[in-house]
Amino acid sequence: MCGVCGCGNDDGKATITLPNNKEQNGILEAHDHGHNHGHHRHHHHSHPKDGSKTIIDLERDILNQNQLGAEKNRGYFDAKNIFVLNLVSSPGSGKTALLEKTLTDLKGKFDFYVIEGDQQTLNDANRIDALNVPVIQVNTGQGCHLESDMIYNAVKTLKPVDDSILMIENVGNLVCPSMFDLGEDKRVVIISITEGEDKPIKYPDMFHGSNVCLINKMDLQPYLNADIDKIKDYARQVNPHLEFFEVSATTGQGMEAWYQWLEKNKK
Repeated sequence: MCGVCGCGNDDGKATITLPNNKEQNGILEAHDHGHNHGHHRHHHHSHPKDGSKTIIDLERDILNQNQLGAEKNRGYFDAKNIFVLNLVSSPGSGKTALLEKTLTDLKGKFDFYVIEGDQQTLNDANRIDALNVPVIQVNTGQGCHLESDMIYNAVKTLKPVDDSILMIENVGNLVCPSMFDLGEDKRVVIISITEGEDKPIKYPDMFHGSNVCLINKMDLQPYLNADIDKIKDYARQVNPHLEFFEVSATTGQGMEAWYQWLEKNKK
């Protein structure tokens, strides 16, 4: 079991698969990830007899192994001038739809590669594959997030070219993915207006660690009376440096500003 967030179990495995049983360079690679990270919680504590509270000091370097992998990934991406985005959100925010819209509109301008993260199924990878964009699926099994070694193994199979853009769609979860650096250049958090305005203060770590916030499903605002300013105010409470884009993957509303940001920030 993961010592950080408690996901998975000792027998859990992550698998890496190309969509629609495709092979790349004649080889379809699958990598087991035993979800045994070596994240050990060291509890240094005493048990007072006077009824006072026990103080438990947890080791803070439990994510060191993942961080080392992230730095290795980052070095590879930098050497090949690959711009990497880590897309994070809760389930149902429209991450995949936003990704589909972005790829459809910009794939003629940039070389895109995609890593899809889900616990099970190839559904999202197949959607991206239908756009003729190179994609690979990482199924985390009982795991609730992607980790740097999963990205390393996926990239070995995907083989992105120099000067390309790698989009990583993380597992739908606003908690655990916030703790795991994958070696990305920017983290993009997506929140839909159907989720409620207070998500940024309910899940502050995710918004604190992100660079961009896409507020999706703006086409539904007339029916929901969602307070967009309140979403932004709550998000700025935990991260005053967040950049916001109000978008709709369905209608294309606001997507041009997002595309301009993407082009400006690409290496």
